[in-house]
Amino acid sequence: MSSSDVSVPNSAEVPVRGRGGWDLLGSELAVLFRRRRTWAMLVAIALIPILLAVAVRLSSSTLNPGEGPPFLDRVTQNGLFVGFTAMVVAIPLFLPLTIGVVAGDTIAGEAGLGTLRYLLVAPAGRVRLLLVKYVGAAVFCLVATLTLTVSGALIGAALFPVGPVTLLSGDTISVAESLLRSLLVAAYVTVSLLGLAMIGLFISTLTDVPVGAMAATVVVSVVAQILDVIPQLSWLHPWLFSHYWLGFADLLRQPLDLGSFGQNAIVQACYLAVFGALAYSRFVTKDILS
Repeated sequence: MSSSDVSVPNSAEVPVRGRGGWDLLGSELAVLFRRRRTWAMLVAIALIPILLAVAVRLSSSTLNPGEGPPFLDRVTQNGLFVGFTAMVVAIPLFLPLTIGVVAGDTIAGEAGLGTLRYLLVAPAGRVRLLLVKYVGAAVFCLVATLTLTVSGALIGAALFPVGPVTLLSGDTISVAESLLRSLLVAAYVTVSLLGLAMIGLFISTLTDVPVGAMAATVVVSVVAQILDVIPQLSWLHPWLFSHYWLGFADLLRQPLDLGSFGQNAIVQACYLAVFGALAYSRFVTKDILS
């Protein structure tokens, strides 16, 4: 056989076998944070504390203690409470909405674009692809909460006095320690959203229509919060992924109480295990047609 009879495959036709999990994760994060939709959602989240602070600043009325959202009556006394108040406002709807969009698009979005089959041939492997997609959604949870926290701290410092913070327990801590508490609250809220992100990933494996997966994830969040306020279902409340969402108030006491943080983490871990297993079971047996 002559050398002319030996066909040399085009390099463009050969799958890249050396693509590791870290490369795939880097590619996923790059795609996620290059999207205009992602930046639009982050800008919208950043505007929540800005609009809240401006409204309080322009208001001529003085709130009585306990009036309005939690911590709102403390904003004029210390700008660092803007971030805490904005977090209370954003957790029930705005943050779950953005998480629903990102998590619901993980698998269904690739299927809708016709790129899911290519990703599996790359090769990524179905399990690895699921893990990468979930980590991408989890990173967005962290970025979203940090965006809210940083935006709240900056606008609070710009419009209101900043000084030692009086906690809910009546104790006073320094500005530096209060900033650390703010980061701890951001970590708490990030953990709170991990269960919903996994539910969104599971729903995303059930359909090739990303909008449907996004909407279903948001609906699940709303339903969970409705169930959480029905007294007759009090036995179910501790097992709802949304039950501890506002429990970060315990982090604003002295001494620091991490009890709700631990309970919240356990509940979210249970949802990760259950819906992660369901997503795996569905995805590894799914016929990939697009």
